Amino acid sequence: MLRGVSDLPADLLAILVCPQCRGPLVTEPAALRCDACRLRYRVEDGIPVMLIDEATPVPAEG
Repeated sequence: MLRGVSDLPADLLAILVCPQCRGPLVTEPAALRCDACRLRYRVEDGIPVMLIDEATPVPAEG
């Protein structure tokens, strides 16, 4: 069964920061998003993939 952000422990979410800028992360159903860097880090099988090279850009709102 695939697990997403909702399965992550609250204490883990409280300490996770963006690996690029150390800014706060916003939770999405299957990812963690940094609004400062505009990068999205996927959560795969309940494990946050916090690698800058694996992050995907967040499209600009417009």
